[in-house]
Amino acid sequence: MSEIPIRCTGIAVVLLKKVENQYSVLLLKRAESVLKDVWCYIGGGIDEGEKAWEAAYREVEEETGITNLSLYSANTFDRIYSIEENYIYIAPVFVGFVESDQEVNLNEEHSDYRWLSFQEAIDTVSLPGNDEVLSLIEKYFVKKEVPGYLIVGG
Repeated sequence: MSEIPIRCTGIAVVLLKKVENQYSVLLLKRAESVLKDVWCYIGGGIDEGEKAWEAAYREVEEETGITNLSLYSANTFDRIYSIEENYIYIAPVFVGFVESDQEVNLNEEHSDYRWLSFQEAIDTVSLPGNDEVLSLIEKYFVKKEVPGYLIVGG
């Protein structure tokens, strides 16, 4: 019996900011060949010796220039099956809260960004499963009090 390997080599981060008592979600438009022109939240690899949450902070800074955020474990995962390489990629998802006046400075990985309502973000993401991640984050991090035990170091 053959098994499909599972690889956990990256992270995902959904950034939120509150504007006029409503939370907005940051989506980025990919500029590189992998998923070119796809709107998604922040994602990236985990470097050697790095914890997943450390990679989340680093990727946020690299992709957006943002260093001031409160980071939480979303306790959910991005999951993608690689057809070409026959493996399942799984990545822990983090939620980052930023100040309402936070500027975004994109690196070369992305060509554009938008702060959207949750419904707009859910309608905009195109990777199956991203909409479910956003719905879960809205339910547990916006509509409910965020549990303190989910905050991560920084």
